Amino acid sequence: MLDYIIVGLGLSGLAVAEELEKRDKSFLVFEDNSQSSSYVAGGIFNPVILKRFTPAWNAAEQMKTAIPFYEKLEQKLHVKLIHHWNIYRRFHSAEEQNDWFIASDKPNLSRFLDPELKRNDNPNLIAEYSLGKVLHTGNIDTGNLLDSYRQHLKDDDRLRIESFDYSNLEIQDECFVYNGLKAKKVIFCEGFGLKKNPWFNYLPLRGNKGEYITIYSEELKLDFAVKASVFLMPLGNNLYKAGATYDHLDKTPETTAKARERLVKDLKGIIKCDFDVVDQEAGIRPAVADRKPLVGLHPEIANMYCCNGFGSRGVLIAPNMSKALMDFIENSTELDAEIDLARFTKKHFLSN
Repeated sequence: MLDYIIVGLGLSGLAVAEELEKRDKSFLVFEDNSQSSSYVAGGIFNPVILKRFTPAWNAAEQMKTAIPFYEKLEQKLHVKLIHHWNIYRRFHSAEEQNDWFIASDKPNLSRFLDPELKRNDNPNLIAEYSLGKVLHTGNIDTGNLLDSYRQHLKDDDRLRIESFDYSNLEIQDECFVYNGLKAKKVIFCEGFGLKKNPWFNYLPLRGNKGEYITIYSEELKLDFAVKASVFLMPLGNNLYKAGATYDHLDKTPETTAKARERLVKDLKGIIKCDFDVVDQEAGIRPAVADRKPLVGLHPEIANMYCCNGFGSRGVLIAPNMSKALMDFIENSTELDAEIDLARFTKKHFLSN
């Protein structure tokens, strides 16, 4: 009998699996590669919402957990995952500069926003009103992370690359049985795929589609990330990732010409050199109505759990949420009301 079955191996499933390994629990992961948001995302860790110069939800606390989490995975998997670099916010006006100065003086933002503006010295970057530097930022190579972790689980015979058939899960008094396999508990970490889950599809997961393009430019010579109407991140070798779009209506996994045209137009508004689009990607972010994660126990089925709804900040949120869930399950530690999926459960089940 296994301790756990995990369904899904994006950032959430990976973080849950890692917590279970730390606690010496037996488990098996099912992954069918149907959800791509963890791969497609830039993996950026940034504690500030740069549109409004406000702190992201619990970002400072999340970074205290997340960065050591990925440092340990680098050692464990023998791969380079963490890349530290600064993000520069491009200002559109003197008023935005002033808003930056005000924000950088606030206690919860002062350690992240450099009050000294950077003069733009890149002739191919349009930044008339200078740039504001965000500190303690960078990205996690999510593609390398997920590929390496999957291989790690394969080597330990803890991964099944196949779709999880909900109809084959038998819910018994003391355990779950799936195709002859027994497990004490099951955790669903399916990203936007949760919408098809018969036990948790009542949760208000509002996926939004994000598309990115990769461009090639020998002229640009940009060695830092820029946030403007579009986010532009250097990848090395004259390649840059630009994005992302937010589409709340389109839930298809395919890339679109509309998004490509929008991103190219936005790019031409911030850089004035030639570039070629060499790739385009799309993924559905598992966003929630109140922009908080969905973590916790099913209201009617014992030992069935969910860890989901990280939106566009999965890199920072996943390590913290997986630890909170495991503490809840194994140590009976109460979940924070902000993340507990029970905040939606009572209303739904009373109405039905």
